Amino acid sequence: MATEKQPGSPKGESIYLAIGYLRRPHGVNGEIIMDLHTDFPERIKSGRKIYIGEKHESATIGTVREHGNGLLVKIRGYDSPEDIGRFRNQWVYVKAKEVPPLPEGQFYKHELVDLDVFEDNGNPLGKLVEILETGANDVYIVRDEAGREILLPAIPSVILNLDMEARRITVHLIDGLV
Repeated sequence: MATEKQPGSPKGESIYLAIGYLRRPHGVNGEIIMDLHTDFPERIKSGRKIYIGEKHESATIGTVREHGNGLLVKIRGYDSPEDIGRFRNQWVYVKAKEVPPLPEGQFYKHELVDLDVFEDNGNPLGKLVEILETGANDVYIVRDEAGREILLPAIPSVILNLDMEARRITVHLIDGLV
């Protein structure tokens, strides 16, 4: 019996959301420059549990202060540029289950992945498998059972309805999208 590979994390594995990218140590006290990759920078504060790098190494933020377009972050237990330097050029994550809920009608992008996508005439298009962040608007990648992909701009004239209870997105295809 063949098993079909399901997209997303294996059952029981945590989903991690990237919130920043560590650049280089700054100063002599173990701070590191972090580029922001979150819409909620105010949630990055002292005592926040984070996970660093591909291995999701657990750490706790000590102090945070603004620096240019990003932050200067001190991670507890790393008190010199040499100590903190081991995290240079690595992503910073939080667990999806540890983020607070959004206001009603708003959703985190990871919650939309695996939703079924249908045209406004009821024709099934496939599943939302990935969301690309572009400069103007996000782009939803929808894949059908045959593996064909459709790219849909996440704009109101295309994305008509999002029903999280039914796990369904209704879209209107603009000429030239398919």
